[in-house]
Amino acid sequence: MTEILTQNPGALVGVSVLFGLLVGSFLNVVIYRVPKMLEQEWKQSCCEILEQEAPESAPFNLVTPDSTCPNCQHKIRAWENIPIISYLVLRGRCSACRNPISIRYPIIEFVSGALSGLLAYKFGFGYELAAALIFTWALISLTMIDADTQLLPDSITLPLLWLGIICNTQGLFTTLPSSIWGAVFGYLSLWTVFWIFKLLTGKEGMGYGDFKLLAALGAWMGWQALPLTILLSSVVGAVIGIAGIIILGRDKNVPMPFGPYLAIAGWIYFMWGPQITEAYSRYL
Repeated sequence: MTEILTQNPGALVGVSVLFGLLVGSFLNVVIYRVPKMLEQEWKQSCCEILEQEAPESAPFNLVTPDSTCPNCQHKIRAWENIPIISYLVLRGRCSACRNPISIRYPIIEFVSGALSGLLAYKFGFGYELAAALIFTWALISLTMIDADTQLLPDSITLPLLWLGIICNTQGLFTTLPSSIWGAVFGYLSLWTVFWIFKLLTGKEGMGYGDFKLLAALGAWMGWQALPLTILLSSVVGAVIGIAGIIILGRDKNVPMPFGPYLAIAGWIYFMWGPQITEAYSRYL
């Protein structure tokens, strides 16, 4: 099997797409449940601080309980959980109550599969591909969690940061010194912006999760990736934010999560950073 995947790029891309689709189904669980798990932990911590007895609750984690329809609590059977195909067969509705199923579930599965295929095409079979897949799946989860809740959980950002440094001890994507300084400068750059903005306006312009996410991106790609990543994320965020205000009529005073733009910009640099830098240099 290893020989087939090594010698046949088409087979590797196909396997990666299928595996990415399956992982995308799991990412939907992560995106929904991790914020709920954090909320449970916070409530328990509050009860401990107040010296109150925490109310009993059923186990809730990434494995338990089984997935159910949020409307009728119908237990999702195996054949109803096949990425994309089940959504199409069920015509986007619960098999029991016929309540609509959000289109974002198959979209996340599709994005996970498509990006996994792109990574396989770029890196080929090996450790680089394995690491790049984990990096990408983590960014998908963080993007959607931040978009939903304006939270970037430490349980994802911090392991991602350390994994980037560990991978680069072997020089997978950059040198170890560049990785370490990328983590340091990634955190400090947004931390500095945060405090300057807060001192000038008295408001918090971003959350600490953004610092940790940029530190993780720096750990994976090195400090050299940070300027362009910040620039790209700022441009994308500004364009989408202005479009939302003008086209969708969103309130400009409503906070906008910055994590998704950091994650998107970081992944773009991860894939095409040298080409973008070269094109930008030629333009200048």
